[in-house]
Amino acid sequence: MQAYLALEDGTVFTGKAFGATGEQWGEVVFNTGMTGYQEVLTDPSYCGQIVVMTYPLIGNYGINKDDFEARSSFVRGFVVKEACDRPSNWRVSNKIDEFLAREGVIGISGIDTRALTRRIRNHGTMRGVISTGTVDPRELVEKAKTCPYISGQELVPTVATKEIYTVPGSGHRVVLMDFGAKANIIRCLNNRGCEVIVVPPTTGVAEILALNPQGIMLSNGPGDPTDVPYAIKTVKELIGKLPVFGICLGHQIIGLAVGGKTYKLKFGHRGANHPVKDLASGRVYITSQNHGFAVDKESLPQDIAVSHINLNDNTVEGLCHKRLPVFSVQYHPEAAPGPMDSEYLFDRFLVHLNQYAAQ
Repeated sequence: MQAYLALEDGTVFTGKAFGATGEQWGEVVFNTGMTGYQEVLTDPSYCGQIVVMTYPLIGNYGINKDDFEARSSFVRGFVVKEACDRPSNWRVSNKIDEFLAREGVIGISGIDTRALTRRIRNHGTMRGVISTGTVDPRELVEKAKTCPYISGQELVPTVATKEIYTVPGSGHRVVLMDFGAKANIIRCLNNRGCEVIVVPPTTGVAEILALNPQGIMLSNGPGDPTDVPYAIKTVKELIGKLPVFGICLGHQIIGLAVGGKTYKLKFGHRGANHPVKDLASGRVYITSQNHGFAVDKESLPQDIAVSHINLNDNTVEGLCHKRLPVFSVQYHPEAAPGPMDSEYLFDRFLVHLNQYAAQ
């Protein structure tokens, strides 16, 4: 069966359908990771997006039961050069085609992903429509032109928990505000003994403090950070009361909560090979990233310092409060997929938790 990907600028790519059938729309973005497609597919931060993988062969080690980062896939479409239908791995439980079909995700293979990626790099992320079967490509282009932009959509409630739940631990109690949290954030906290109480993104300050936490973790999540004003308000009130650590969307929310501004990147940062410099130590880390927005350095107040920068484009990759135990990073220290170079940040958070508990 044929499949089509139509972009709002009039470009149409024709390929072979795999996974689910039908039609879906979203923001078309690319990921440069050579591995980790299962974690990409189950990362809630990709909600609302059609993901293009730049690595030419996807699916060669199949899908396994251990590497999920969320309960299901939230991507709107999946675009690859070649989809492997004969995976080889001792952990494989499903082919990627079977997984996408089960999750209702439309896939398209056999297109020139290099040309598509270069188009996005040159012109920025675009709205697109992915469709299977017999369709008029011109109609798909017109649909792409009228699709909603990523900003303004209520994506966080789609991927976040609806109820409070606890992941037991013998150490410090951490409240994780779930904006679309990857499972490995909880694992990294658990591995350090933390009891993790996961709460919905709309949970208020009084309810959070009633749980008697020693610290607050702000998770990753999809979309524009200005679309969660309730979370910004909550975090603003929490700063100064408890140690706070933010990741990705959580980082952007901290930036907005302290009075800064955010802006949309041309094509974002998505992949497992982005160099980031820790300005305090001078050390460079290779990081896993997935975001389309960034904090504006010039908008930050005097008591907030930039702690990390992206060496590709000098965008802000980390913030820290000069007086309070509050810090954040734009990238993913929990990785999954990606290098584990930055897991030390969880140890830094643990130091803040110990200091708070000793007061």
